[in-house]
Amino acid sequence: MAFTLLAVLKGIDSWYQPQYAIPIMGMLLGNTLSGISVGLNTFNEGVTTRRREIETYLALGATRWEAGRDAIQHAVRTGMIPIINSMMIVGIVSLPGMMTGQILSGTAPMQAVKYQIVIMFLIASSTALGTVGVVLLSFSRLFNAEHQFLPQRLKLPGNPP
Repeated sequence: MAFTLLAVLKGIDSWYQPQYAIPIMGMLLGNTLSGISVGLNTFNEGVTTRRREIETYLALGATRWEAGRDAIQHAVRTGMIPIINSMMIVGIVSLPGMMTGQILSGTAPMQAVKYQIVIMFLIASSTALGTVGVVLLSFSRLFNAEHQFLPQRLKLPGNPP
């Protein structure tokens, strides 16, 4: 966010005005939330379904990272699917709202496309950082420093909180 406001919008005198910061932050947060939700849900399901496998790895002397690596990788990969799909079709099948708004307001199409490319890369990077961060935080909550799996911290259907 700060990179965008400082580097990309550097030609604007009052980059700190809400008319610039709020729409960009809204686009980033709104799109990032989808990837984070999908990634966290996938991680929780993966750990739940692979519980015996994870416990077996730990019983055989594996570290918590070795036991949980597959679930983490799968969760991050799945969390990135929405933004990757969105990036594949932008400009060909769909015209994003920001780019359409700029073109309708009279901005040169090439300028609108440049801003949209920057926004798409920002959304992709914030989705990657957010998904990795949330999955790793969840991982650290489910495994302690002594490489023990704490399945009681999972909120499973039928288990009281």
